[in-house]
Order: sequence, then structure tokens, then C-alpha cells
Amino acid sequence: MRAIEFYNRYSGEIESEEIYGEKWLRWAYESRVGRVSVEVLAKRALFSKLFGWRMSLPSSRARVLPFIDDYGIDASEFADEPDSYQSFNEFFYRKLKDMARPVDADPGSVVFPADGRHLGFADLSRCDGVFVKGQRFDLPSLLENSALAERYAHGSAVLSRLCPVDYHRYHFCADGTPSAARVAQGSLYSVSPVALRRNLQLLTENKRVITELRTECLGTVLVMEIGATNVGTIRQSFRAEAPVVKGAEKGWFEFGGSAVMTFFEPGRVELAADLLQHSSEQREVYAKMGDTLGRVLPNDAGTFVRPPLPTASL
Repeated sequence: MRAIEFYNRYSGEIESEEIYGEKWLRWAYESRVGRVSVEVLAKRALFSKLFGWRMSLPSSRARVLPFIDDYGIDASEFADEPDSYQSFNEFFYRKLKDMARPVDADPGSVVFPADGRHLGFADLSRCDGVFVKGQRFDLPSLLENSALAERYAHGSAVLSRLCPVDYHRYHFCADGTPSAARVAQGSLYSVSPVALRRNLQLLTENKRVITELRTECLGTVLVMEIGATNVGTIRQSFRAEAPVVKGAEKGWFEFGGSAVMTFFEPGRVELAADLLQHSSEQREVYAKMGDTLGRVLPNDAGTFVRPPLPTASL
């Protein structure tokens, strides 16, 4: 049984993930009978909706305090008291205090959109392994748009995976103006490395929500939320075509694991060194929303310039 290891940016150590529902997850994706069960039942939206409904019942609030204790979650960060949540789902998409997630104020920085475990790729066309050697993203299928896939084929990307123990609101990585969100309907497979080590293309089959963020220094950034097993709903709280600042809330996931992918045009961003180093070894980096993902690349004169407005449309 292969452990899920990640680099913790704050401890400076390589650590092993404590997987919520590990026995079920490994049975579902590492056994033949389990994989059949996933195809027949677990990947279907109704399965996740029923589970999400169960976690929204008042009776589910009894799970909140034991969950906090079992996984060592820092309740001092919560905007509300731990015993104030009326269901487990309400706790799951909780808000935090304003200063619990400081956003890097450097105008040249780009920040992680969510708490979680992250993989970064400087050039998607040269990526030689995602979770395991030889796996690559299928951009045309992932984006459901061949023109966009060609435009970002040599760009950079960050895959941010949220575990059930994480803060489940996601935010904008930079200042900009977001488009309306486009939904790509799909199934709801797990996004855990247990599943994705076997088949990365599960990401292309899951429900996805794609937004263009037009920026002054990064061109157009694609932001994609990816649903997963037991994610009841992907919620959006931003307003299309209204300017946003770096770190502003974009939305939240209801119960379950999930992921956010961020795509950058070629030559726009330099990803953080630790992110690139560990990703090259198929190891994620744990970092919180608002921490530095990378830096905007200046032009040849060493200054940031506003790029032409993009013509590609979702």
C-alpha cells in the first residue's frame, strides 16, 4: 500500500497524508470489485447528491466536533464557533477570520487559490509525469475547447487538491476581471492520488466549472473547479465582469474532496521553486490560500505591461 506523501511548506518536511475514508477509497480504486462499484454507483451524481444531502441534515452536526478533534483542525481560525454549525456541510464550507489567510501583498506575486496539496508545471508540453511517470493532462478534453487547449499547451498550470480536512472556499489568484463561468458536465470520480495514480484522465470526466480571469500582468488566466465523489455542489459567489482583487473569494465546494486547476499563458508566470522541485518528483506541496504560488514574469524591460485583450472565448 503506497502512502500519499507531500512536502509541507511550513514544516519543511515530507509528510504522509492522513486520508479521510482511506479504507473505502483504496478498496474502490485499487480492487477490481471496487472499480466496478465506482463505475456502477459512486461516480454518479445521484450518489454524491444523496451523500451531500445526508451531510446537510441537522443530525450530521454531531460529526463536527469529533472531526475537528480527530484531524487536528485549528478552530481558532473559524469565523464562527465550532458548536454553532447546524450541519456538517455548514461546517465543511465554513468561513475563516479575515486574518486567518493573509494574502501576499507583493504586486508581483501570484497566490494559491485554495488550501491544499499542489502540483505545479512550468510548461505543460514538457510535463513528464502527473502523480506517476508518463501521465499527462489531456488539455482538449479537460478544457472542452481545442482552441484554448492549443493556446495553453506550452503554458504553466497548478493543480490544487483539497482534502475533506481542508478549508473549502476558493479564491482568485490575482487581480482581474472574471468572465461568466462555463460548466462542463461530467461524472464525480475521486481526485485523490489513490485514484489519479491509476488514471489521470478521470479529471477530464468529472464535472468542471471554467472561468476566464482577464488580468493586466498575466494575460488571461483560466480557473477551473473540479468536482469529485461526494461533492454535493460547486458554488460560485463572484459576479461576472466585476473586477476582483487577489485573494477575493470566488466560491466554495460543499461536502467532499475536490480540486482547482489554474492555467497560465506561456511566459507569464514563474512558479515557486519548491513547487517545481517536488512536482518533478510527483510529490505535492502543502500550502494555504494566499501563500505565494509564483511570480509574474516581467517583460524584457523589467516592467509589467498590460497585454492585448484576449480574443479566445469560452
